[in-house]
Amino acid sequence: MARQYFGTDGIRGTVGQAPITPDFVLRLGHAVGQVLRRTEQRPTVLIGKDTRISGYMLESALEAGFASAGVDVLLTGPLPTPGVAYLTRALRLSLGVVISASHNPFADNGIKFFSAKGEKLPDEWELAVETALNDAPSWVDSPNLGKARRLDDARGRYIEFCKSTFSSNLSLKGLKLVIDAAHGAGYQVAPEVFHELGAEVISIGCAPTGVNINEGVGATHPEALIKAVTEHGAHYGIALDGDADRLQLVDAQGRLYNGDELLYAGAVGTLMTNMAVELALQNRGVDFVRAKVGDRYVLEELVCRGWQLGGEGSGHLIALDRHTTGDGIVSALQVLQAVARSGKTLSQWLAGVNLFPQRLINVRLAPGQDWRANPALADTQKTVLAQLNGRGRVLIRPSGTEPLLRVMVEAEDRALADQCAQALADAVKA
Repeated sequence: MARQYFGTDGIRGTVGQAPITPDFVLRLGHAVGQVLRRTEQRPTVLIGKDTRISGYMLESALEAGFASAGVDVLLTGPLPTPGVAYLTRALRLSLGVVISASHNPFADNGIKFFSAKGEKLPDEWELAVETALNDAPSWVDSPNLGKARRLDDARGRYIEFCKSTFSSNLSLKGLKLVIDAAHGAGYQVAPEVFHELGAEVISIGCAPTGVNINEGVGATHPEALIKAVTEHGAHYGIALDGDADRLQLVDAQGRLYNGDELLYAGAVGTLMTNMAVELALQNRGVDFVRAKVGDRYVLEELVCRGWQLGGEGSGHLIALDRHTTGDGIVSALQVLQAVARSGKTLSQWLAGVNLFPQRLINVRLAPGQDWRANPALADTQKTVLAQLNGRGRVLIRPSGTEPLLRVMVEAEDRALADQCAQALADAVKA
């Protein structure tokens, strides 16, 4: 059974358009509550959010939906997604809920969930929720309605957790850091973490208005960070996205390091991970496995193989010995810690990775179009693979949120990557 509402990372869309409407979100909270009560008499869930203005409305709708199903609610206010995952686990709660559209513009929003262990939930759980959405509501009577209260020390608890992942034998004293929180969920937390570990902190992207999240700042717009690092003579710059689970890093020379390069320290990547990372790891005798796109699938591979490190080129990095999900702040601390221990600069540490040029083209699909049955595309793909001759990659996959086909080609030569990607895109359109 295919999922109707859930994509690769929860339910997401434009606010005011289905399914991101208050009536649907109320129903969603009620349906999730019904699923939780199948195994627990009085569940308690934690709700955190980013800084979008629509978060107030959706938070109220979720709270009402949970209460109507007999589920208690704890509210954190703005808090990074990994902070919700951590507190759900630390407080032994039934479920963690995040209201966020991550790196999307402010007009979008979404809902994603974490298990009692602070992990992304499996497809089977999401299908159970979607089934419950189609069932008639089952309101509890007044004495059994859920209650809500605010968790006032949520931010402080999470700050202490982040600091605990950095060695107590090391300090950030002497480092000048630029922290860019994308006007998002990490705007209060991230500067404090690095300041309390001893760094001199310069903050940008830390003045949310409700409508400026990710606007010209953050992990999706690293040019603002590069400029600030250069202007302030900082040692490093750290950029998060709207919900602070992604990381982009800049060094003192203004050199940007994305998730693919930082993945060189790991051993699991997604289908989108640059081939240069795979080849560099193979040269050092390190196993590398590709998971499906989405950090939840990276986590599944890590758990299945008993590995600890993995992530995505977008900056979702998972260190299972530190956290159960991608965490931009914790990932930055691990990079700074590794650099401090190695005695090398970041550029020296990652000298083994020279990313292949990559060309990505999004092709809009017509209703009912079956791209897998396209013989022209199959023939073109064979030709392209022969041209790449093992020194490049082709990835064709449907978007999890839009009627698009993503056509990606990597090659050592940029012109060849562009040429091959365009040929494949033309075959899809034909």
